[in-house]
Amino acid sequence: MLLTLTTTGTPERPATDLGHLLHKHPDRPQATPLASGTAHVVYPEATPERCTAALLLEVDPVALVRGARGGEGFALHQHVNDRPYAASSLLAVAIASVFRTALAGRCTSRPALAAAALPLQVRLPVLPCRGGPDGGAELVRRLFAPLGWDVDARELPLDEEVPSWGASPYVDLRLRGTVRLADALSHLYVLLPVLDDAKHYWVGAEEVEKLLRVGSGWLETHPERELISHRYLARQRSLASEALDLLGGGDDPDALGEAAVLRAAEEAAAAVARPSLAAQRRAVVVELLRQAGARRVADLGCGEGALVAELLADPAFTRIVAADVSSRALAGAERRLRLDRMPQRQRERLALLQTSLTYRDDRLAGLDAAVLVEVVEHVEPSRLPALQRSVFAFTAPRTVVVTTPNAEHNVRFPSLPAGRFRHPDHRFEWTREEFRRWAADVAGQHGYGVRFAGAGPDDPEVGPPTQIAVFTRDGGDAA
Repeated sequence: MLLTLTTTGTPERPATDLGHLLHKHPDRPQATPLASGTAHVVYPEATPERCTAALLLEVDPVALVRGARGGEGFALHQHVNDRPYAASSLLAVAIASVFRTALAGRCTSRPALAAAALPLQVRLPVLPCRGGPDGGAELVRRLFAPLGWDVDARELPLDEEVPSWGASPYVDLRLRGTVRLADALSHLYVLLPVLDDAKHYWVGAEEVEKLLRVGSGWLETHPERELISHRYLARQRSLASEALDLLGGGDDPDALGEAAVLRAAEEAAAAVARPSLAAQRRAVVVELLRQAGARRVADLGCGEGALVAELLADPAFTRIVAADVSSRALAGAERRLRLDRMPQRQRERLALLQTSLTYRDDRLAGLDAAVLVEVVEHVEPSRLPALQRSVFAFTAPRTVVVTTPNAEHNVRFPSLPAGRFRHPDHRFEWTREEFRRWAADVAGQHGYGVRFAGAGPDDPEVGPPTQIAVFTRDGGDAA
């Protein structure tokens, strides 16, 4: 995906001063690694009369899939999508990372220039503008024109060879205006994900503060501020309402100032590096196992082996058992782990077992730890006592780690209808109190102590999306 910024110069102010503002020298192409790929900055033209800086974001498709959010469509979406080409929140984060100081409105070598309005031209050759009847070029004009831009938004056809198919949800956008560079970058940073109507990273309460900071000075008076707030905050009503309340009150003491904008830019650059909830959950589980000193570990209900792969990558775990009732899941684990190509020494550390967790299996004896990651909620409540006996009485490892969804956090998922579970195969989803009560009962019956943890953003009202219980036989904290 591509963004170009062009300015013209005068004898008193050469156009190449744009390099000072962006902190990128026109004679030196620069590449910046990001979680989603690599951002390149080059200058196709750099003369005293006219200077153009181009930001090219080269998306790494593999990294994009690894960091994908849950619930983002069917599996094919990971491989067939417009993310490498269409301007989106990926490009917004690249702007915050690569042009961080310019976004903050700072330039040590040219402070007066940073505060001045410049003749600017902005080009985004492929800009999504979703929204059905409310999308398209007209939506682009509604968002950018009130900010002082002359907007030229040309709708791109679905197929140039078949005009009857009509327009695509993309435009070739050209903006012209006399504005501060920092303001231009803040407009793009906020409005790119608004037009795309999606974000590639977790949207939580901190995004409200970020929106207010980066949009300070123009968002509070924008005629489409309600639409901007709702889309920027992933249509989460509670967050959008909070943002609109603060915008309407105009009394946010921290909404102004270069330091606030710079801090928001730094937060934006870091946000993309936040892994998916599943990845965060696995990282927490692996760390808990390390803290427990476990070396022989079973992943009970291993699925297709995502956690097993991370355990294999850590030589501290000398014996890893991947167990699941589904032969199809185990076949998927074999493919994921490339069992047929695995070195012999690695292969000797691993055992794949088809077994039911509600029955005793002597092959699971002698372990230091067992984990049940997002497993118990798939078990019928009437079968839970059998699972508890199998794991805590018969297998009885020194440490057991159990993760399960926190039902209270479901209100933070905008695409999840009220009263619905996160997965159609879930038999239940517990609140934090219900989970703690169950864990305390299990610990008391089988001689374990238990303590609690979480994975994912810890919401002050509804807690983290994943709740975790760590059972230990050797003096863990009692519930």
